[in-house]
Amino acid sequence: MKHLASIVIVLVGTTFSAFGLDGQPGTHDPSTVIECSGKYYCYGTGDGIPMMISDDGWTWRRAGTVMAGLPGGRPGEETLRYSGGNAGTGVWAPDVVKVGDKYLLYYALSGQNHRAVVGLLTNKTLDPNSPDYQWKDGGPVAWSLGEGVDDLHAIDPGVMVDPSKGTLWLVYGSYYGSIRLAQLDPKTGNRLAGQPADDTIVANQSEAPILICHEGCYYLLTNKGTCCAGATSTYNIRVARSLSVKGPFLDDQGVDMARGGGTLFVASGDRKIGPGHFGLLDLGDGVQRFSCHYEADLDHSGSVLDIRPLLWRDGWPVPGDNVKPGAYQVMGQRSGTVLELAVPGVPVTGGRGRGAMPGATPDGTPGAARTGGVRPAATVTQASQSWPAGPLEVRMAAYLLQAQQQWTITPAPNAGGYPGSPYFKFTVAGTDRTLTTTEDDEIMAMPSFTGAQTQLWRIDQTADGSYRIAPKSAKDKLALTSIGRSTVTLSSFTEDNPNQRWLLSQP
Repeated sequence: MKHLASIVIVLVGTTFSAFGLDGQPGTHDPSTVIECSGKYYCYGTGDGIPMMISDDGWTWRRAGTVMAGLPGGRPGEETLRYSGGNAGTGVWAPDVVKVGDKYLLYYALSGQNHRAVVGLLTNKTLDPNSPDYQWKDGGPVAWSLGEGVDDLHAIDPGVMVDPSKGTLWLVYGSYYGSIRLAQLDPKTGNRLAGQPADDTIVANQSEAPILICHEGCYYLLTNKGTCCAGATSTYNIRVARSLSVKGPFLDDQGVDMARGGGTLFVASGDRKIGPGHFGLLDLGDGVQRFSCHYEADLDHSGSVLDIRPLLWRDGWPVPGDNVKPGAYQVMGQRSGTVLELAVPGVPVTGGRGRGAMPGATPDGTPGAARTGGVRPAATVTQASQSWPAGPLEVRMAAYLLQAQQQWTITPAPNAGGYPGSPYFKFTVAGTDRTLTTTEDDEIMAMPSFTGAQTQLWRIDQTADGSYRIAPKSAKDKLALTSIGRSTVTLSSFTEDNPNQRWLLSQP
């Protein structure tokens, strides 16, 4: 981010639809979303470091500021000396990480002519209601001395703990000058050694850097384009990778990020403009998500937080999409069969004689004399006349355009959610028959949706783009599982079980 004065924050009280986070997700330059004691936290640009909290990762609320808990409501004098006249209230682009039993929050203060400082705050907990909640000033970590002095604007901190080595790293910087990398002391969160002038240059012509690690490779993500112009912002997120945390970071064409490279990760799309400030949220079991903000969501007001699935293809991160309401066929990735209500099907009219071409009569002549032209599928009104009224079993079957094979997936009302998504209900399209778990953790279709937890489902997109479908009510970590080509059940989820991966497509 570059121009604090032009930033617009979503008004508190805005309610979002199933296509975006619920509650009050208005923010700019969000930190990485982080979990603490069962709740989720995110920090953003603004006076005093505005704080957002969510009980489930789906519905968010504003919760005051971080600086309100510091003496005088501002950083220590040593940090302020490097800020170029910033009084400590106009804070930019924080990031947060947990190291050991301590949370480290990094933020930027910017003054005149690109003079700026990255400061540090520490806390034992992120929960403002905890008796241990007390932010402590950790002093300056990186700084720039102003235009004409150094090729640097020390803002936009991004922090990473190397999962294999336990080392702590900070990337920071903006379009004015370079993006730099510094090693930090994991015990204190402060600079391990040296001055900012000694830090490794890893990128340029970008801002909002962040590092992540995946299967032995390091990935540097930065923002390119312009921010802070609402629906005319051109922000987009770029990525490059390296076998070393110090780079060089090369894009998919082999161009070094320090020379302007960067593969497009995500850009504006649909009605969401200017994605920026990537943050990794690893939920375990092969399910990862990423947070970002949009400079403008055209269905809402201002800059908003979003949480989306993170996929991996050929060693590169790829943005996934949250499930949108609609009618779907639910196919087992391995079996190739689809989920259906266990009732007799109504065949699609028409057929094909032995040896005849499609659309031809049995003697091979063209035309549709025997089929009657286009063959329509049976409607659910026609098909359901013979269905029993009570609970029905659910099974897998070959996809034959049957009414009982179409499922409407919609957010369950007033049911809460999980990071980035609401809980869903599955109903046979055009009916109220609802996918439900039983007391012995099997699957049935009940006559109607009651809102019970046994009818609430979580849908997570996994690294390869398929989906894990899991019941909210299960005591253990269970997931929808196909057995062979005809049976569906619930079983303990394992990341490498292909029978627990599902494909959702709209017929």
